[in-house]
Amino acid sequence: MMTVAKRHFKLRMPGAFTILFVLTIVAVIATWVIPAGSYSKLTYNKPTAQLQIKKPNGSVDKVPATQNELDKLGVKINVKQFTSGGITQPISIPNTYQKLKQRPAKIAAIPTSMVNGVVEAIDIMVFIFVLGGLIGVVKASGAFESGLMALTKKTKGHEFLLIFLVAILMVLGGTLCGIEEEAVAFYPVLVPVFIAMGYDSIVCVGAIFLASSIGTCFSTINPFSVVIASNAAGIDFTQGLDWRIGGVIVAAAFVIAYLHWYSKKVKKDPTASYSYEDRDSFDAMWSVASDDGSSKVFTARKKIILILFAISFPIMVWGVMDKGWAFPNMAASFLTFAIIIMIMTATGKFGIGEKAVVDAFVKGSSGLVGVSLIIGLARGINLVLNNGMISDTMLQFSSNLVSHMDGPVFIIVMLFIFFVLGFIVPSSSGLAVLSMPILAPLADTVHIPRFVVVTAYQFGQYAMLFLAPTGLVMATLQMLDMKYSHWLRFVWPVVVFVLVFGGGILVAQVLIY
Repeated sequence: MMTVAKRHFKLRMPGAFTILFVLTIVAVIATWVIPAGSYSKLTYNKPTAQLQIKKPNGSVDKVPATQNELDKLGVKINVKQFTSGGITQPISIPNTYQKLKQRPAKIAAIPTSMVNGVVEAIDIMVFIFVLGGLIGVVKASGAFESGLMALTKKTKGHEFLLIFLVAILMVLGGTLCGIEEEAVAFYPVLVPVFIAMGYDSIVCVGAIFLASSIGTCFSTINPFSVVIASNAAGIDFTQGLDWRIGGVIVAAAFVIAYLHWYSKKVKKDPTASYSYEDRDSFDAMWSVASDDGSSKVFTARKKIILILFAISFPIMVWGVMDKGWAFPNMAASFLTFAIIIMIMTATGKFGIGEKAVVDAFVKGSSGLVGVSLIIGLARGINLVLNNGMISDTMLQFSSNLVSHMDGPVFIIVMLFIFFVLGFIVPSSSGLAVLSMPILAPLADTVHIPRFVVVTAYQFGQYAMLFLAPTGLVMATLQMLDMKYSHWLRFVWPVVVFVLVFGGGILVAQVLIY
């Protein structure tokens, strides 16, 4: 009797580019279905020292920059937040929503938004290209191989200690200054180390992206999240700080425990890795170990190169936190170190020559072209939604939905509203200035502090940003050539934790206050 082998159907998740292309089409369709509308937007004109009100019909009114004028508009924000530069993006003015003529996007918007999104993301793309070039030059010097061999010998038997330290630093960076975008710089440095220790791509993303995002989710003093959201809500960011400090400690402990469980499982049995099917290609892409014994000698020059390379990252963090550096500043800083290392690598007795180091820089940059394009394509989706004028419509619908609810129900529904809005507006500062002036005053109607709404915004948006292709996830996965389905399998427990634990904190805040 013949037996026929059964074929098991296996659903394969498309790649990052395909997912973003499909979402661009969905965004275009949404502009045909969702009504267009807008709130009046408020900005501060520094040269004239006036407040400008741009109405939905496009007309602009100018009024004195005084607290009295803000009170008339129903904007419960201290005028100093505008005049001091604390708020620079347009603020939505409550009770000014107007329906507009439908602005359906044409089919041509699909390719044009993708191109315009890339153009808009040029600053971070240049940063990534320079970073890739720096990595390429350090690799060409041989410093990575020899340094890696020295590190793996010292950490033998204590491999998870490095993951623990990296995760702690990423959580701190996230909660203090929202470093998850800048954390992309750390993958080329740490991934080869994690590979040498026997871990997989999931551990790499978990220790860097997941940890930094958890820190941002539970932001304490992050100026790009809780500070700007509190300013836009008309409150001081220190309100609720004790809750956020307690929350970030618990969340960090959860993420580190989860990473320990997963990394221990992968270390014991590599086939238990969620991304095992791609292990060989991942290792081939990121491993820097060489069979040439001479290249592993840790010479003085290689040590200096690694020291220069290493100090470029704390300088970047210092620049962001203390000097307000943007991506062009960070790119210039990395380029400075790249030039110094190129000179050291090209010259001298064991130098590889000018052409070789330039080629190494170009090769390192070209390896991150895909990552850069992903960031631009994700921004293109937001351009379609903004040009279709449907984001404010969804915000208006959300405010109507929760306006007459009881406190605990109100705040849980608000959590899920921010969860949905996080997909549409993945920028933490962008969502803050758009939504807080509209949604934060609703807390007054149910007699709870406005800082609770700010906390709901943090938890809801970042629970989505662990998943949303419109955020940083796709660029991260593209960099490590990881399938979206593998990431979903790993990250869903963390999303559930944020929603459940965060929801518990929100309800407790409502009941106590």
